[in-house]
Amino acid sequence: MSPAPVRVDARGHRCPVPSLKLARALDTAAPGETIVLIATDPMARIDVPHMLGDGPHRLVGIEDVDGVLRITVETGAAPSG
Repeated sequence: MSPAPVRVDARGHRCPVPSLKLARALDTAAPGETIVLIATDPMARIDVPHMLGDGPHRLVGIEDVDGVLRITVETGAAPSG
């Protein structure tokens, strides 16, 4: 059984706060963990995939329910060096 996803609640915060909160959670997560960012800022739909583009983490999906985004990310291995 997989552990419950880590939830990062950034509702009510504007760019760049949701991405920064997610980045903080990714920095402390173990490889293979799932993190779910909850955000109301529509820019998170653009910012998060852009932020993940350069790293080891994988965007699993983005759901939008009544203006609340649920962005799911699976953590990857931290870069060595």
